[in-house]
Amino acid sequence: MTWLFRLGTILLISAFVILLSGAAAIGVAYYKMAPDLPDISALSDAQLQVPLKVYSQEGSLIAEFGEKRRLLLNYAQIPQMTVHAFIAAEDAAFFSHPGIDPRGLLRAAFKLITTGQRQQGGSTITMQVARNFYLSREKTYLRKLYEIFLALRIESELSKQDILALYLNKIYLGQRAYGIGAAAQAYYGKPLEQLNLAQTAMLAGLPKAPSRYNPLADPKRALIRRNYVLGQMLSLDMISQDDYDQAVAAPVSARPYRAPVEVEAPYVAEMVRAQLFKQYGEAVYTSGYEVHTTLQARDQAAANDALRNTLDNYSQRHGYRGAEAQYDLNGENIDLDALLAQHPTIHDLIPGIVTAVGKKTAEVYLSQTQTITLPWAGIRWAKKYLDQDRVGDPPKHAGNVLQTGDLIRVRQLTTTQDQTTWQLAQVPKLLGALVSVRPADGAILALTGGYNYYTQKFNSATQAWRQPGSGLKAFVYSAALEHGYTPASIIHDAPVVFKDRGLEDLWRPENYSGRLHGPTRLRTALTYSRNLISIRLLRDIGVPKMLNHIKRFGFSKSKLASNLSLALGNASVTPLQMATSYAILANGGYRVTSYVIDRIYQNGELIHQATPATNCTDCDHPAPRAISAQNQYLMYSMMQDVIQRGTAKAARKLKRRDLAGKTGTTNDQKDAWFNGFNQFVSASVWVGFDDNRKLGRGEVGGRIALPAWMDYMAVALQDIKDQDPSMPPGIVRTRIDPITGLRVPADATNAIQEVFRRGNLPQFAPATTNHATAAEIY
Repeated sequence: MTWLFRLGTILLISAFVILLSGAAAIGVAYYKMAPDLPDISALSDAQLQVPLKVYSQEGSLIAEFGEKRRLLLNYAQIPQMTVHAFIAAEDAAFFSHPGIDPRGLLRAAFKLITTGQRQQGGSTITMQVARNFYLSREKTYLRKLYEIFLALRIESELSKQDILALYLNKIYLGQRAYGIGAAAQAYYGKPLEQLNLAQTAMLAGLPKAPSRYNPLADPKRALIRRNYVLGQMLSLDMISQDDYDQAVAAPVSARPYRAPVEVEAPYVAEMVRAQLFKQYGEAVYTSGYEVHTTLQARDQAAANDALRNTLDNYSQRHGYRGAEAQYDLNGENIDLDALLAQHPTIHDLIPGIVTAVGKKTAEVYLSQTQTITLPWAGIRWAKKYLDQDRVGDPPKHAGNVLQTGDLIRVRQLTTTQDQTTWQLAQVPKLLGALVSVRPADGAILALTGGYNYYTQKFNSATQAWRQPGSGLKAFVYSAALEHGYTPASIIHDAPVVFKDRGLEDLWRPENYSGRLHGPTRLRTALTYSRNLISIRLLRDIGVPKMLNHIKRFGFSKSKLASNLSLALGNASVTPLQMATSYAILANGGYRVTSYVIDRIYQNGELIHQATPATNCTDCDHPAPRAISAQNQYLMYSMMQDVIQRGTAKAARKLKRRDLAGKTGTTNDQKDAWFNGFNQFVSASVWVGFDDNRKLGRGEVGGRIALPAWMDYMAVALQDIKDQDPSMPPGIVRTRIDPITGLRVPADATNAIQEVFRRGNLPQFAPATTNHATAAEIY
């Protein structure tokens, strides 16, 4: 037995020496590697890559920018069931080990020594955190040693809860989802706390191999992995047998989900993205920025619908332009779906291929699961487009409009009986924009820059520099008031011929109607948009003074004509500029600046809060005055008449007295506008073609743009009380003769009331003359 004792002693000593040598080697290794280990305190402030998110004022999602989906959660927000599932799947001893699993590491080492093969496993959750945050994915022994030392250091400085939260927010789980919050949305379309046990276990099975066990890519393999996780949870007494049985029996319920866009405002989303990218660069896509805009979700939806309806109605008025494409369907193995894939749906305009044409109907293939019958009621509108002023004869049968093989667009409609029907449609060629701002501070309430962002990314609301036409007259008349005119001033509406240095040859402007109206009060001239009177005003005031006045409304002199054509809107403006400038006429005369970003958060911390200048005098951020309160009130009053009895009287349908505005049509009818407001909302609508072709006979601002403005305002103002603006100090109301514009006694017959600046009242009419008759009131 002595030799056995000696052998045992030798082996014991040898083991001790080996252990001591190993410990010494590890100590030396740590001594050498410790200086290269990163500072663990940085983990507490780790900046995970979180995409840029853009929200409406109410907090509804508009857009998300960035390759990685991530929704950061702190430990308190993570359900206990989720903690158990991931612990069971990845590291059952997580809450008891020091950051490494010695037995797992020994098993991996023994496997390597005996077989020469590396074995997966042995990595704890803490080691995975070390690897994910600090180390490369390269598999070397040195990196593994760094991983071990780093894990030990992490455990010494962070709590288990902090480590687990870092892990669950960082891991990649497939479908571009990083972290469990994003994964819950990506696979199940709901928050993490709403997942059931089977769904939670499915997510917990993903870290091992996100592609291999992806329930969308390979449901069978994912199911095996999910059930393994459930088995681990059962063996660790994390769930009951009944819980296990129910979860194992549950089918795979994962579906591909995208972040639900709750507000359709892609033009605004791109404005925000571009502004933040200019400020933060590429980091904007990964640094957890959340932008809350000034956009009102309800108003934005109304703007989208209003503009699209206007462009659709114009498109139909001017006839059917024909099929987008024509395909020969006589060959063999025609793949209709492949043909349709070349033509994506544009808003609610669905592509389809005509497969048969009857006398009054057509069969249209939409997909493998849907072929529809297009009824005559949905076809008969389609007179042939000839040019901007002409359409063909009404069709007598479907064959006049459609042929087999036509690639067309259809729209599903709901009838008054709540039944669905189909209508032939087409993508409008006409461009347009609708912008709405809050007059008090310039906050953008709604903005749409076109029919469909994904087919036309050009933002007409901010990038379309177009002539405002008669819409600029509001500022011309404001200048006239500034230079001594009153709403009752008489100007002669008569022919004029000019030889202007800035214009070629002789210029003979006309009113839109071609008629002349003789002596006309200023209010009446604006109400009916008399061109000749605007020109006379500009000539009297002088172009330099007029330019200086219009500049106060936010326009650049370089974009304004420096000759008499300015009176008819010869300038370059954007719809956003017009809405913001008209806000001055609504808010008491203050120069506000439009803005769309209200607040910016970074990973939950507020880093920017907008402090716009407002229409106030005793507040922290007063806006500068553009015009006096008296000038603004007189303009508001005159522009109310545009709606009550003038070129925009169709807007009386809204049944409000507080609305004011101005139609705008360029002299050559290439642009059509309506700009209007009350004290709480200013909105501008523009329509036109990108190639500046004419809109067509009769297509003026009051016909094209005004209906969109009305549809929008009907929604935007539905909770706002109808109230006239308060009369500021220095304004008086008196009775005048509507023919001469002079004051008359209170008992004069057929006199009308008018408003004036106190120091600018007209003279009394001679006692012997009272010209007022109802028939002569313009």
